[in-house]
Amino acid sequence: MPLIIFSANAYPNNQRTNILRVMEMLKQKFKAQADKLGDEIKAILKEHGDTVIGETTLAQVYQGMRGMTALITETSLLDAQDGIRFRRHSIDELREKLPKANGGSEPLPEALFYLMLVGEIPTLEEVENLTSILQRRSHVPSYVFETMSALPKETHPMTMFVVGIMALQGGSTFAKRYAEGMSKKDYWAATFEDTLDLIARIPHIAAYVYRRKYKQGKALQPDGLLDWAGNFAHMLGYDDEQFKELMRLYMVIHADHEGGNVSAHTTHLVGSALSDPYLSYAAGMNGLAGPLHGLANQEVIKWIFEMQKELNTDEPTAEQIKEYVEKTLSEGKVVPGYGHAVLRKTDPRFSAQMDFGKKHMPDDPLVNTVWRIYETVPPILQSLGKVKIHGLM
Repeated sequence: MPLIIFSANAYPNNQRTNILRVMEMLKQKFKAQADKLGDEIKAILKEHGDTVIGETTLAQVYQGMRGMTALITETSLLDAQDGIRFRRHSIDELREKLPKANGGSEPLPEALFYLMLVGEIPTLEEVENLTSILQRRSHVPSYVFETMSALPKETHPMTMFVVGIMALQGGSTFAKRYAEGMSKKDYWAATFEDTLDLIARIPHIAAYVYRRKYKQGKALQPDGLLDWAGNFAHMLGYDDEQFKELMRLYMVIHADHEGGNVSAHTTHLVGSALSDPYLSYAAGMNGLAGPLHGLANQEVIKWIFEMQKELNTDEPTAEQIKEYVEKTLSEGKVVPGYGHAVLRKTDPRFSAQMDFGKKHMPDDPLVNTVWRIYETVPPILQSLGKVKIHGLM
């Protein structure tokens, strides 16, 4: 079922002109930051280029590069104690400082993208301008949906999603300009254009996959007046304001991962061959589809559902959880959600979501079960020497 997408032509001429002006200002801000950083890196390499950083063991070489610094990522850092930081800001700081939707209490993903792009906390007006830019670029050609709909409905949702991204690749600005022989100094500008287009269109493709796979193919029209995450929630079929808030929070706390995990590293690696953002992002999503990466959260929920079913209760007690965990371990199985390769404290992403759950769903059995698991499981695993992290992923 083709999906009719909100069109930029709906804007009056004067508003389209203003959006183009804002877009150019954003590009120049980004270029100024990138040029400054580029000069700093050149100076560092000139003075310290021969400096040796750390040591590499044979085990690291054979076992997934754990602990090896492979590249520098400016936009985020995964700190062992504080968790993920975006441009040196913790998740708590971002929830406080970043602009929010009208009447909302969670930060807008556009605001975090702006911060990662130019290194500054944006004003609400700057975020609204970025939202308008993404709305203007959000048109997804009908052939993309027709391509995805040609796949059997039982196709894995990540396969459908990647096929949709690859179908968009024919419109890549970078690929077109590279074929025309653009200068190396303009690579960044073409990549910038593709990246904004891709970010604008991803929610439409993801929502279509969800509706086709789980909602009998009944695609929903986008709402051009909503912010990026709010519109995604709407296209999924959830117009409750609390769900929109959840999507805003979820997209913010998972926006970047310092380039070191499978999907982020793959995107960097493929992009280093001058593959355009569509090809690079699709490659990263294929990595994310692996069960040891993207399936992690799903495995946690699956384990909880299985526990509730076996114990025949929606809200098991701490003692029941303890007994079930010990049974799980005695059968040679793992308790999913623990054992992050880097973190040594509770993942702040978990804490942010738990805070959201306590605020908006204080009486929800699943939320309360997750909180009880958080209090019960780590001491058991630590006593057995099986984990160093205290908290869920």
